[in-house]
Amino acid sequence: MATKEITKFDIAEYLEDDVMVAEYLNTVLEDGDAEDIKTALGHIAKARGMSKIAEETGLSRPSLYKALSQGSKPQFDTILKVLRAVGGNLNIPTA
Repeated sequence: MATKEITKFDIAEYLEDDVMVAEYLNTVLEDGDAEDIKTALGHIAKARGMSKIAEETGLSRPSLYKALSQGSKPQFDTILKVLRAVGGNLNIPTA
């Protein structure tokens, strides 16, 4: 009987362009909670390059990893910096 190798799924490998990133982030912002949003930002930062995002946010690379790690409670300012660095923004539509 042949053995099957199972590889771990990493969504960061599929966030190849701005459209995919925007769709992923918009879905999480609409349907997710704070932990989901933080996790998604981590996936996107990984896809874009943690060193690049760290530089753009003014955070050290270890601080960025810590802020986006599971169970962390980053300040809103940190989340906003990362959101902007990955090309996102907050937009409240008018009625």
